[in-house]
Amino acid sequence: MLNLQRLEIFVAVVNAGSFTGAAASLGLTKAVVSFNVKQLESETGVALLTRSTRRLALTGSGERFYQRCQDLLQEAEAVLDDVRRDHGGLSGQLRITSTPEYGARVVVPALAAFAALHPQLRIQHVASSQHDDLIAGRFDLAIRLGQLADSSHHAATLGSFEIRPVASAQYLQQAGKIETLAQLAQARWIAHSRLPLPMNWPVTDRAGKPNPFRVTTPPAIVADSASALLAFALAGAGVALLPDWLVQLEIDAQRLCPLLPDHRFPPQGIFALYPNTRHVPEKVRRFIDFLQSRLALFPAQAKI
Repeated sequence: MLNLQRLEIFVAVVNAGSFTGAAASLGLTKAVVSFNVKQLESETGVALLTRSTRRLALTGSGERFYQRCQDLLQEAEAVLDDVRRDHGGLSGQLRITSTPEYGARVVVPALAAFAALHPQLRIQHVASSQHDDLIAGRFDLAIRLGQLADSSHHAATLGSFEIRPVASAQYLQQAGKIETLAQLAQARWIAHSRLPLPMNWPVTDRAGKPNPFRVTTPPAIVADSASALLAFALAGAGVALLPDWLVQLEIDAQRLCPLLPDHRFPPQGIFALYPNTRHVPEKVRRFIDFLQSRLALFPAQAKI
C-alpha cells in the first residue's frame, strides 16, 4: 500500500529540484527525504529519479508517476476537506496565487475576511507576476487578470476592469501632446513583458466606432510587473497602458495624465482559475463564491 506522506515527499523533491530544497519546504531533514524516496522506488520497483552531482531529473516512469501522485494527493486532500467540513466548517490549507498589485488591493483583504469566517482554514497567498503553473505549484486557485488564454483548467469570471494609457506631465512636456491614436502609437512605450509585440488593440472612440491601434516599434522599456510600469511612468519614462484600479489615484492626484480619454481599450477580465479535477474542493468553491459576492457588493473593489 502506498504511503501518501511518501508521495508528498516525492512530489516536493520534484518541485524543488533537490532533496535539500524539498527538506526545507517540508520541515524535514535531507536524510528523511532521501530515505522516503528510496523506499518509494523500492516499493514501486522502478527508478523514479536520475541523480547526479548537479541536479535531479525524472525518468520516464518517474514522470508518469509524478503526474499520478499529484492527482492522488489532490483527491486525498479533497476527501479530507469534505470530512472536516462536516465537523465544524472549512479546514486544511487554501493555497492561492495572484499578482502582487491586485493581490494587495483586493485578494488579500478578501482572504483575511474569509479566514475570519473559517478559523480552522490555513491560508497561503503567493504573490507573483508570473503565471505560475497551478499543478506544479500545488495551487488550489489562481486569480488571473487580462485576457484568459486557452487552458485545461476551470475558470470562473469574477469581474472586469478598464486599461488606460497614461504618462506624466514631465514626459508630455518633453514629447509633446498626444491627441490621436497615431501619435500614441509613436510614443515612447513602457510595456509589460507579457504583452505581445507588436502591441495590437481594437480601440473604440466615443461614438463606439472601432479603430485599430498598433505599436510596431519595440518598447523603450519592458518590465514584468504593473507596479514597475507605474513607477517608470511616474518617473517620466514614457507611456504605459495600466489598469484603472492601479492608476486612478495617481490621475486624481495629477501625478499622471490619462491619454485619449474619449477612446476605450478592450476591457480586461478578472478570473479565478482552478485545476480541472473530478472533485473541486469545497474551500475552492466557497472562496470563489465569497470573492464574487464581495466584488458584486463592492464593485469599486474590482476597479479600485
